[in-house]
Amino acid sequence: MSVRTTTRRRQLGAMMRKLRAQKGMTLEEAGRLIGVSKATVSRYETQEGSVKWPIVDALCREYGASDAERAAVVGLAKDVKQQGWWGPYTDSIPADMNLLLTIEDEAVREDHFSSTYVPGLLQTRDYSTAIQQASEMRLAPDEIHRLVEIRMRRQELLTRPEPPHLWAVLDESVIRRIVGSREIMREQLDHLLRANSSPHITLQILPFTNGAHGAALGSFVILGGAEASLDVVYVDLHVGSVFMEKEVELDRYRLAFDYLRAQALDTAASSAMIERVRKEM
Repeated sequence: MSVRTTTRRRQLGAMMRKLRAQKGMTLEEAGRLIGVSKATVSRYETQEGSVKWPIVDALCREYGASDAERAAVVGLAKDVKQQGWWGPYTDSIPADMNLLLTIEDEAVREDHFSSTYVPGLLQTRDYSTAIQQASEMRLAPDEIHRLVEIRMRRQELLTRPEPPHLWAVLDESVIRRIVGSREIMREQLDHLLRANSSPHITLQILPFTNGAHGAALGSFVILGGAEASLDVVYVDLHVGSVFMEKEVELDRYRLAFDYLRAQALDTAASSAMIERVRKEM
């Protein structure tokens, strides 16, 4: 996936294609009606290049879109270039993280499977700091602080008036691995227990006793868009990150996640296990 392709841009393209198809127009016909080329209309539908909202507005009128539809599409076109809270960090964060933050900012749900660490959206500050300090790439204290601060800011999306639903399946090793210290882990486990009581968060533990399972894929995140066609799979690798949006890729990871949460403990049993592990620490 191109780092220039954001969820807003993808959604705009899908909506423009849908409106034109409903009207039964060709690209050439639509362009001729508003005085632009066939290539321009195609570009707006295929997520390429810049967007001018007056052209979007004109096309919507020719397509016979309702006032509500036109307002929604034009509003989306105006927001395509909108930069989120991470704007001040863009000069110093990798392009793949910029894309992740953009997609995550617009997601309506996030499905996480974690085999090693607590997902970033559920980490405490001390836990997150300990992870950065343990990196094989030695980082300066100010760099660690910056990375942790970005992670803490990411978590603010869970306290929005309409937050995305976060569904996390954690391998048992995640809650047993002592990151930082026992005190830090106790605080982190307490945080997970509080999170599991939120109506917007579902947390499950996949116990060792369940044996072999679909986790052979490794950790991954499915970022859910407003429509299934806008879903994206995110996988963090040692040498970078991978974003997948092909239907065959999405289907594979959706099936894996369904399999994992079916094998994992339910939320009540998961909280009980977290409490037991906390007492052991």
